[in-house]
Amino acid sequence: MLIEQALRFKPEAVVIANEQHYARLKEALAGQPIKVYAGSDAINQIVTADPIDIVLASMVGFAGLCPTIEAIKAGKVIALANKETMVVAGELITSLALQYKTPILPVDSEHSAIFQCLSGESMNPVEKILLTASGGPFRILGKDQLKTVTKAQALKHPNWDMGAKITIDSASMMNKGFEVIEAKWLFGVPYSKIQVVVHPQSVIHSMVQFADGAVKAQLGAPDMRLPIQYAFSYPRRLEAGFPRVDFTELGTLTFEEPDTDRFRNLALAYEALERGGNMPCILNAANEVCVAAFLHDEIGFLQMSDVIADTMARIPFRKVSSLEDYIETDAESRRVAASLINPRKNN
Repeated sequence: MLIEQALRFKPEAVVIANEQHYARLKEALAGQPIKVYAGSDAINQIVTADPIDIVLASMVGFAGLCPTIEAIKAGKVIALANKETMVVAGELITSLALQYKTPILPVDSEHSAIFQCLSGESMNPVEKILLTASGGPFRILGKDQLKTVTKAQALKHPNWDMGAKITIDSASMMNKGFEVIEAKWLFGVPYSKIQVVVHPQSVIHSMVQFADGAVKAQLGAPDMRLPIQYAFSYPRRLEAGFPRVDFTELGTLTFEEPDTDRFRNLALAYEALERGGNMPCILNAANEVCVAAFLHDEIGFLQMSDVIADTMARIPFRKVSSLEDYIETDAESRRVAASLINPRKNN
């Protein structure tokens, strides 16, 4: 797909993180006026290039942290789709953004919705942020049923078409837990003012409740092209042929309380946010290891939460202040989580 996109759009440069695929990429683009690079160092360098004015940070997981930091230091506008960057190092990222006067524009549909609801409301106190969640493919399944769900079932999201990792996170509601942490840093509100509401229709992308009780909501079809375009064109809105909501055919919009007993990951995310320090970084690393194991049939759906909780319990709490601290915590957490998964393969 990267090769196809490069041949179609003829960018000045293409960088692939996985160096093992560099030769194939280089050969496929031979004869094209395109520079080809590979590796994490190349990614960190390309985001600082002078012609670039905005960086869409959408790499999955912890891998997106360092390139985003380099782009911030280079003064690039950040269109943030990589929520793990804020989960792992929200305090560091927000501090650097202030230091380098770099705007961070949210691209996640929920955070884009909150951003839009807050437009023009800078003088008005926020009483509550309401993050909507679809509930994923297992919203109505009981805990006993969740014990035996497969990756094929988990990858069938009812509303959104996403990559494998984020789709599994959505099924386990870890994705929503990450979004709670991200919202805290993006919008400067305490976790106690962030409420998750299950909204199966995925039409209301999120809401903001103000001090007078008024609630603003952003609605739209479940299509990621809209928040991506809005981040690129902000503060303007460009004409687009994206799907529209037909309110005459929409029917009923419903809302539910999330079940943190069946979907324990959401509770673990709130716990990590409340404890602070290295806990969100541990949460993210353990989750990445667990999702990879689940996708390789090495661990059950509910066991992912057990491993994440055990990892958070085994690694001591400590404050983090530098990128090196986060890198060390991430590596340690991955080792612990992997060691907890291995014995489970035979169970």
